[in-house]
Amino acid sequence: MIALDGDQNDPEVQAAVERLTAAATSDGRFQAAGYETASEGAFGLLKLALVRGDSADLDSTQAVADLRETIVPAAVSGAPLTALVGGGPAVFADILAAVDYMTPIVFAIVLSLSFVLLLLAFRSLVIALIAIVMNLLSVGAAYGLLTLVFQHGIGAGLLGLQQTPEITSWVPMLLFCVLFGLSMDYQVFLLSRIREYYDLTGDTREAVVFGVSSTAGIITGAALIMVAVFAGMASGELVIFQQIGFGLGTAIFLDAAVVRTLVVPAVMTLLGRRNWYLPRWLEWLPRATPRSLPR
Repeated sequence: MIALDGDQNDPEVQAAVERLTAAATSDGRFQAAGYETASEGAFGLLKLALVRGDSADLDSTQAVADLRETIVPAAVSGAPLTALVGGGPAVFADILAAVDYMTPIVFAIVLSLSFVLLLLAFRSLVIALIAIVMNLLSVGAAYGLLTLVFQHGIGAGLLGLQQTPEITSWVPMLLFCVLFGLSMDYQVFLLSRIREYYDLTGDTREAVVFGVSSTAGIITGAALIMVAVFAGMASGELVIFQQIGFGLGTAIFLDAAVVRTLVVPAVMTLLGRRNWYLPRWLEWLPRATPRSLPR
């Protein structure tokens, strides 16, 4: 729909509406579906229908962009008329634009705050960076599996999921925020035990062994509960819930079964004392007092 603000009885406005209708339908993507005016003629509504596709695919989004940026400005130029493109496809295009704009901002805020809080908690640049990278690894795995199953259809039928042309626009951002929070929870729980033991013994290898052995059961149990919950969501009929449930469930499983129990301990063991590097100019950060731990 195109809202037309101007005197619809004005010959210049009428000519502009005719030009707009002809230009919009010339390439076959739209067809005219009606033209209505208000009782006093101060406002009009030009209805256009997409010939192919639906309101939520990329072709429709591009058609709306062309309509807004090229077709409408050229058709109403010089006429006392303001034309605004609305309707379902335009709303979807606006949602995509908002998601594209906000995604890097959300990523930057979450990553920055997580890094600062981890640095304050563990007094180590390396530990903070490792935690961020490992959480991104889990999120990246979720994105890859979503694309593999839902867009390429690999295993979708076996799992009872629906193949779709694209992932719902706002799902990746939602997955990032939820997964980063859950993954950080497991990471902090593991690293806290490792740091406590390291502060008592000064041995990174022993600290990693103690941290993993003392938290593996709890982390795995919590992860299995979350996987069961998200599996229930993925078993629904709506493809949006399937994408969310499958993405969260697989990511949490990989995070707990692979990243926290294999990758993080291996990386920390290889780095040794370098895990706890802190520049001198950050020595003012508060230091936690280690409590007694069972040997």
